[in-house]
Amino acid sequence: MTKVVSFFVRFGTRGGFQILPNGQAPVSSTDKPLSPSSDGSHFSPPRRLSTEEIPQIINDFRLAAKNAMEAGFDGVELHAAHGYLVDQFLKDQVNDRTDNYGGSLENRCRFALELVEAVSEEIGADRVGIRLSPFADYNESGDSNPEGLGLYMAESLNKYGILYLHVVEPRMKTAWEKFECTESLLSMRKAFKGTFIVAGGYGREDGNKAVAENRADLVAYGRVFLANPDLPRRFELNAPLNKYDRNTFYTSDPVVGYTDYPFLDQTYDKET
Repeated sequence: MTKVVSFFVRFGTRGGFQILPNGQAPVSSTDKPLSPSSDGSHFSPPRRLSTEEIPQIINDFRLAAKNAMEAGFDGVELHAAHGYLVDQFLKDQVNDRTDNYGGSLENRCRFALELVEAVSEEIGADRVGIRLSPFADYNESGDSNPEGLGLYMAESLNKYGILYLHVVEPRMKTAWEKFECTESLLSMRKAFKGTFIVAGGYGREDGNKAVAENRADLVAYGRVFLANPDLPRRFELNAPLNKYDRNTFYTSDPVVGYTDYPFLDQTYDKET
């Protein structure tokens, strides 16, 4: 089985998780704090990275990729989505910089592309993927022209010959609701020359349809895969799925909600 590690936790979000040592502020493209949450609680304000610090952050990613390969992984996926550090540079709702990493679309994408270049040079581009969510606005990380942002990144990534581009559809499921937007990833699909992966609340039928209609080469599954360790077999047999328990998604328990979902009964395919 191919083993890929995704990098994003190291740098947290603009709001912070109160887990940084010595009460340090989370780093970001900006020093703008997030708005208070619905219950009135405030997030820890971020610290804007200086231009001089950015090469060290890129080197941290490079070393992490190197370590992942030495640990036995087959590749790495750079997490440039969902309001984490890289996404905070990409999106103009967050990025208010006036240096070479802010302002124009080219400048806002510079950090992400420099990361891709550094990691590709370290471990080989054929072992690198990247995840983007141009249409999402998690943690107030939206963009005024998500389709333009996605297309620019898709075209620019061709230069590095990475293994795949993984994009979150402008349709997704959250704890509260499901979003269905009219925007399309078709322009990104056409622009990117490598393997194109989509994600966004897919099931068996619409996932197969996306591939059949050539809207993607592959479909990524998260929550249903977590709850169904044998998801490919269940899809193959069109078997019922375990329901996931969102209450266990963000706990530190190494078992509950992660390794305790049952496999399909071995007699299922014989009985059906």
